[in-house]
Amino acid sequence: RTLLEHDRPDLLISGINHGSNTAANVIYSGTVSAATEGTLLGIPSAAMSLTTFAPDADFSVAAHFAQTVARNLSANPLPAGTLLNVNVPALAADEIKGVKVTKQGKSFWDDRFEQRLDPGKKPYYWLTGEHRGLDEADDTDEGAINGGFISVTPIHYDLTDYPTLPALSTWTWA
Repeated sequence: RTLLEHDRPDLLISGINHGSNTAANVIYSGTVSAATEGTLLGIPSAAMSLTTFAPDADFSVAAHFAQTVARNLSANPLPAGTLLNVNVPALAADEIKGVKVTKQGKSFWDDRFEQRLDPGKKPYYWLTGEHRGLDEADDTDEGAINGGFISVTPIHYDLTDYPTLPALSTWTWA
């Protein structure tokens, strides 16, 4: 028996998590992955994020918008394999400028590793670094949230780079 064998949900809202899931962060996100799993099962799905890590963050604006997302997902089916990635700025409701439908921005992580010692004095390494935005135009997820807008990005789990397929077919593989 499986968990969803008899009671399949009508939709799936993953989150609301601390921290944005924009640009390259969607690759690392458990919140986006959970929504992707729902999509793979044919369940209309969205990943919801609040763009702060503050321990005392106010999730009320994001929670209210999650209801709007749920209503829209129920009324407007998405294409197969598509989910919504929603990022809500950590602002008061009256400071949110609106909603933008966006594309995924471009970014990378500038990773660093700190050597630390565990309680037994054995070294281990802690991943640190900074997220570097490369594309923060108004029509991207990061640009929208930086401008005070809620970002709604339709994403698909097929990561194939289709324009590169023909070029790879000319390579020698033996």
